[in-house]
Amino acid sequence: MSEDRTSGSESVELGDRLDDIEQSPLASRAAAYAELQEQLRIRLEGGDSAR
Repeated sequence: MSEDRTSGSESVELGDRLDDIEQSPLASRAAAYAELQEQLRIRLEGGDSAR
């Protein structure tokens, strides 16, 4: 079985962030998605160093 490493609040936080991005003007969405992608990449890559 897989181990769930995200808490419920993290899922809600991400969902809220995505909702906010979707509600923003089209011109700013790409930058907001790029920023979110970079934050997630850093978090995921940083998770490997703790092992």
